[in-house]
Amino acid sequence: MDCKDCPITLELDTLFNVSQVLAHSLDLQRTLCGVLHELQDRGGLRRGMVTLLNPDSGELILRAVHDDSSRDRKLDDIRYRSGEGIIGLILEQAETVIVPRIADEPRFISRLGLYQPDLPFIATPIRMGAKVIGVIAAQPDVSPPTTLQERARFLEMVSNLVGQVVRLSWSMAEERRHLVSERDRLLQEVRVQYGFDNIIGHTPVMRRVFEQIRAVARWTTTVLIRGESGTGKELVARAIHYNSMRAEKPFVRLNCAALSDQLLESELFGHEKGAFTGAADHRLGRFEQADGGTLFLDEIGEISPTFQAKLLRILQEGEFERVGSSKTREIDVRVIAATNRNLEDDVASGKFREDLYYRLNVMPIYMPPLRARLEDLPEIARALAGRIAKRQGRPLQVTDDAVRMMMQYQWPGNIREVENCLERAAVMAERGVIDRDALILSGLEDSILEGGATEGLAADFNDPALDERERIVAALEHAGWVQAKAARLLGMTPRQIAYRIQQFNIKVRKI
Repeated sequence: MDCKDCPITLELDTLFNVSQVLAHSLDLQRTLCGVLHELQDRGGLRRGMVTLLNPDSGELILRAVHDDSSRDRKLDDIRYRSGEGIIGLILEQAETVIVPRIADEPRFISRLGLYQPDLPFIATPIRMGAKVIGVIAAQPDVSPPTTLQERARFLEMVSNLVGQVVRLSWSMAEERRHLVSERDRLLQEVRVQYGFDNIIGHTPVMRRVFEQIRAVARWTTTVLIRGESGTGKELVARAIHYNSMRAEKPFVRLNCAALSDQLLESELFGHEKGAFTGAADHRLGRFEQADGGTLFLDEIGEISPTFQAKLLRILQEGEFERVGSSKTREIDVRVIAATNRNLEDDVASGKFREDLYYRLNVMPIYMPPLRARLEDLPEIARALAGRIAKRQGRPLQVTDDAVRMMMQYQWPGNIREVENCLERAAVMAERGVIDRDALILSGLEDSILEGGATEGLAADFNDPALDERERIVAALEHAGWVQAKAARLLGMTPRQIAYRIQQFNIKVRKI
């Protein structure tokens, strides 16, 4: 006998080919079919089948079968309970079974209608550690060159290899399920974090903003968010994205301010290796990173006229080239831009392209400054205090007198300035209570005196909702803690207000 045809050589050759099949596919069923093909083509084991355990039902389910006819089969319909037939017996006893002649074995169940009754049958367990997770079975050739025991040992070696791949496949499937579950959880968390409820406000101007966000989130229309710095433009952009059909795709942000044209082009469009000095490798730009999702371009009014032309092209045609490449790439990205500039004036002066302006300004959303919706300040202050409390790991409370003091200031820095002020006050609030004293220590009182009281609030001290102590404090604050001036505002004499200050134990501030 030629050495290449001897049983040991054939088995080694078959094991090598089986290992190659197992290493070259992540599709478990395709891999199992490939193994059975190798067993029949090279290993002399025909009509192979593989069943794997269903952990939920405890049954063995047919996952792969190989026969000469290669006819289509509905694999899931073939199942074996523990102890049922030869296959079920292996699940129960965890031992290899050798049947010299199928016709003589009453326990054999011919559910596949595949096996020849006059031939032997070998089935061996597929293990994961000590646990049986499946069965691999086949019929040896009519005249095997080795004994059935040797054929069984060879099938057990194949079974060990298959078991390792099944374990890896199941582990990867479990990891995928975990990742999908974690993705869905994070997506839900992000939707809550950036949902409509996270944008605070009940004033008419804010209700209009909410209506616009809900309307535009359903479509892919380009949005231009207008408003002063610190009004929450990025929050609106995220709310649009995470309440749209693109919510499961990326939300990518880029601040266009203070970037040169070269850096901006590389950031947005990406670059190829060697495109410029320092480009050691190719890099995906923000447009490619956001493919299928949303790209938020903050401070869009700061880009140069030269770069405006390049941006206009991708907005119009949906295609671009990386820096250093001539290959045109197509992307599907929704663009949301934001600016605090008066783009109409910039268009008139030639600083901003008119065609780009109209391309961006399809759906404008105006974020009002805080001074235009001071009625929302109490709710905003308490929500921001909750955010600060979470960062500091302790409860924080904002008192009513602190809120009233905050409403006397015009907040040129908008909500961002409110948060900074509250964080400074929280540092001073040892007991976790942000009151007037904590705000004064944070420097808010000086800001009020420098900037003046908000228009319409000068008569706060005459508010019938305030008690007498609160009216006196409000008048003193408005008068810069000059008692004579506060007395005039209240229609009192200096002696009367001095008595009230003493009576109510009001701590007089020195300005």
